[in-house]
Amino acid sequence: MEQANPTQPVALIVGVTGMVGVALTEALNKPTALGGPWTVYGVSRRPLPTWFPSSILNKHMILDTLNQQQTHEILSPLSSQITHVFWLALQVNESEQVNISLNSTMLSNVLKSLTSSPTSKLSHVTLQTGTKQYLGPVFDPILSTQLVPRDPPFIEDYPRLPFPNFYYALEDILASYSNSLTYSVHRASLIIGASTRSFYNLLLTLAVYALVCKHQNHPFRYFGNKYSWEHFWDVSDARVLAEQQIWASVTDKANNEAFNCTNGDVFTWKMIWRVLCDAFDIEFVPFDEKEEFDLVEFMKDKGEVWDRIVEENGLYKTKMQEIAYFNGIDKLLQFEFQHVCSVNKSREFGFHGYANTLKSIPEWVQKLRQMKILP
Repeated sequence: MEQANPTQPVALIVGVTGMVGVALTEALNKPTALGGPWTVYGVSRRPLPTWFPSSILNKHMILDTLNQQQTHEILSPLSSQITHVFWLALQVNESEQVNISLNSTMLSNVLKSLTSSPTSKLSHVTLQTGTKQYLGPVFDPILSTQLVPRDPPFIEDYPRLPFPNFYYALEDILASYSNSLTYSVHRASLIIGASTRSFYNLLLTLAVYALVCKHQNHPFRYFGNKYSWEHFWDVSDARVLAEQQIWASVTDKANNEAFNCTNGDVFTWKMIWRVLCDAFDIEFVPFDEKEEFDLVEFMKDKGEVWDRIVEENGLYKTKMQEIAYFNGIDKLLQFEFQHVCSVNKSREFGFHGYANTLKSIPEWVQKLRQMKILP
């Protein structure tokens, strides 16, 4: 087994093949990475896909963190090496109670495996969550009908909503370890990045829809409501999230704190639609609220169209239902409040990372093309 330098921080990225996992692996490998040079280990449930830059991982492990015995057997021998855990793993179910059970089990299994030994080196855990902190369980079919979200812009010290939320459960698990290790919580907005292994992949979902429209000569119509078309939203570039997580992991002032993490700017979906049309060379169609359009219904039988696009362009093999989440994005864009987070706290604590959203989208489209995920 490869031995890490005893003076060198060793990162374990749990969920390494997701959008932020890819960005974090690349960021930790930069010569300028804070606290570095880093040794980087990665965990995923499946083998690394061909598009993943595996050469910049010192070690990759296939691991189902729901399996307590397997997690202990694989991770406990590394407890004398791993100094930092970056928690990006996610299990998603419609029921929020099931989400709490699954995600809590995974985090607990990993932390127990890495802290049970007297030679444990683990000192800090970064936990990635999101704006469900302020919205509640928006995808739970029963609870979502009862939600009253916090007023935007969302602020970190808003009290918890009176609904079950697996983000709250994960924060409580980390707080229970506060005598022996520090942690930081990173609340992302909708994430923009490049991976086929992320459950909520906004850009890839929109790209699949755009390319199917282009392939079949359908208009690329906006499927949200008039409010979201015209009002402000924000997103989180995976690179900014990676930078903030590294910063917090080596900054004492950030210990045991929660930070929103967005690009620091806002946009309307009308603006995004024009950017997407330019990126995929399709005609911009203005939103018309008189014309009803059901995205989920439109895309439900388009799996074979996507298969043809993949085949004709020699792309990395993907199935539409595995990389696109039409139900989720359709529901989000029916919101009638501005989905915006305050990042003042992050700036006040010393993190100034940002991205220009309208410029970053074409960059990520190009990255997805280089990875042979998009044509």
